[in-house]
Amino acid sequence: MAEIDREKESKEILEAYEGLLSAAKHAKTDGATQERMRTAFYVAVEAHKNDRRKSGEPYIFHPIAVARICAEEIGLGATSIICALLHDTVEDTEITLEDIQEQFGEQEALIIDGLTKISGVVDNNVSIQAENFRKILLTLSEDVRVILIKIADRLHNMRTIGSMRRDKQLKIASETLFLYAPMAHRLGLHSIKLELEDLSLKCQHPEVFEEIQVKLKKTQEVRARFIRKFTSPIKDELERKGLKFEVKGRSKSIYSIWNKMTTKNIPFEEVYDLFAIRIIIDSLSEGEEKSDCWQVYSVVTDFYQPNIERLRDWISAPKTNGYESLHTTVMSPTGKWVEVQIRTRRMDDIAEKGFAAHWKYKEGGVESQFDKWINQVRELLENSDESTLDLIGDFKLNLFTDEIYVFTPNGDMKSLPTGASALDFAFTVHTQVGVNCLGAKVNNKLVPLSHQLNSGDQVEILTSKNQTPKEDWLNFVQTHRAKSKIKHSLNEEKRKVAKEGKVILEREFKKLKISYENISLKELQSFYKVPSDIELYYEIAINKIDLTKLKEFEVRKGVLRPKRKITKRVQNLFGQKKSLVPVTQKMGRPVLVIGDNMEKLDYQLANCCNPIPGNEVYGFITVTEGIKVHKTSCPNTVQLMSNYAYRIIKASWIDEQDAAFLTGLKIIGIDDVGIVNGITQIISNEHNVNMRSLSFDSLDGVFEGRVMVLVQDTSHLTNLIKNLKGVSGVKKIEQIDK
Repeated sequence: MAEIDREKESKEILEAYEGLLSAAKHAKTDGATQERMRTAFYVAVEAHKNDRRKSGEPYIFHPIAVARICAEEIGLGATSIICALLHDTVEDTEITLEDIQEQFGEQEALIIDGLTKISGVVDNNVSIQAENFRKILLTLSEDVRVILIKIADRLHNMRTIGSMRRDKQLKIASETLFLYAPMAHRLGLHSIKLELEDLSLKCQHPEVFEEIQVKLKKTQEVRARFIRKFTSPIKDELERKGLKFEVKGRSKSIYSIWNKMTTKNIPFEEVYDLFAIRIIIDSLSEGEEKSDCWQVYSVVTDFYQPNIERLRDWISAPKTNGYESLHTTVMSPTGKWVEVQIRTRRMDDIAEKGFAAHWKYKEGGVESQFDKWINQVRELLENSDESTLDLIGDFKLNLFTDEIYVFTPNGDMKSLPTGASALDFAFTVHTQVGVNCLGAKVNNKLVPLSHQLNSGDQVEILTSKNQTPKEDWLNFVQTHRAKSKIKHSLNEEKRKVAKEGKVILEREFKKLKISYENISLKELQSFYKVPSDIELYYEIAINKIDLTKLKEFEVRKGVLRPKRKITKRVQNLFGQKKSLVPVTQKMGRPVLVIGDNMEKLDYQLANCCNPIPGNEVYGFITVTEGIKVHKTSCPNTVQLMSNYAYRIIKASWIDEQDAAFLTGLKIIGIDDVGIVNGITQIISNEHNVNMRSLSFDSLDGVFEGRVMVLVQDTSHLTNLIKNLKGVSGVKKIEQIDK
């Protein structure tokens, strides 16, 4: 191991700090502020002096980089920079929150407390990731800088993720896509949101990322020429009108290209909107911004035909994250649709830097869309009865959705997520209006509660004091406000019924001569498959639970336990003693090695993605079905790794047995006589390839076939696909899960 050059490292650390100061010129308002920042730097250096990152570099480079992102890319001030420098000290060093408060202040201590992870969770059924995110949300409602610093922290971790273990990379990337990219979007951090998505894709699917990146580079010069030619007449006319402006060509992000390719099932070449033109105007005053933008729109549409259905006016009605812009899609002379974004310098600043820029331009006393959203977060957190995962699910629900704008009978405008129902609107007006909602009139026509609203609708809510929320309401509401209020109301009703259920359970244990103090509610919840003690009591009260099964329990060491443990081996994987239960290797199935100790354990293959040997996989510990093995590319991976990282275990193939795995192929081509026979002959002639099912459809000379085959591994499958592509008429083959 090479000797560490401490003097060189110290010089590099000071250079990094100087770079931070240069990026934070806007934050150095006076000498006292500069001194506080310098003190925070030296405290962090001393606290982390013995710590190193996975890459081997001194740990202090990380908090300096996070602080620089806060200053340079988000535009935050001195308090945020100080907290970013110190954000890991309480969690990882001897420094306490009391020390922070004493030396830097109460606000800094509050923010750093919000950034400090919960050290441990006693219950293995609780996601520590979810609990940490809940803690951030609780602090977010008091000081939004907590989540902004957390996003900066996550961005730097994603930029340097290459030095981590592969399984850790996948968990962090999944969590980033699931929570942090949507949160950056909601806070208006557009460029950071795009980078987080791209870095996550690069981590999860490096080959796909590289392929799209190479294709973008190859077409870069062609796009640049197209942009110059397309914008030339627009520039000339805007200059003639005396407007000051800047024109940019913005490429679509790699993640969004991949997302469109997968959701629409099209190749790269068919993603037509690979880039957008952005026109940024230097308006003389905020009062002239709207007319300036529409003037530019008029110029653009004078030269190019617009697609009226693709016009988006976020100037008259800004998004809830403060985003303002005018978007139109026009037809170019080459027959390609081009998106043109029109905005002012102020709007562009807010679009790129979000929250921090929003406050920079905010006028005193005016409640913005962003303020309203923060108030919604506070309101959501008031309902503390929800499980953490439900809370995050409801919170995340509206982060990525587009918005519609509807009106009250008095003409007041309300913004709702796309797909919102009349009932969502009722809860937006007032909680009590939602609770007592019977129906609605949309544009003077009577509609049911589940009626989906469209932009421009005028909605009148009909109520009755006798109406109360129903369970099925949760099936057609979209907003977290409506969901949380309905759940709260239903839980109140359940509590009343559950009291009776508790009495029934106590009476039943009395018959079995078991003291109620010995009852383990967690064991009973797991046995009866209910999520909480209230649900347990409630289902007992309504006779949904068979209490005669209590005979299957016994008291061991003073605690009620099931007579037989179902998941003994699975529980041992949570870092406890090694399993003493012998594992029987199933015949005809390859062996996976699972867990940090790479043990040969029993498992099942997940039906959602049907992994086969050669696929990159991981194990997921289920509650009742043991270990299920998924592909890392499984559509459920992001959610599983984000919410249940403590149940994810390493898995890899170590031996290829003579076994068959079910997988599907979709075959597309030009219909021709004998093509089906040609395909089936190839499959039947392949060694050890058996067909489970085969179906073909033909329409207007194009056929699409679906075939389920049994193969040994990925190389076996690749060889089969290669031979099928040789059949005359076959144009495209892709693997499908079902």
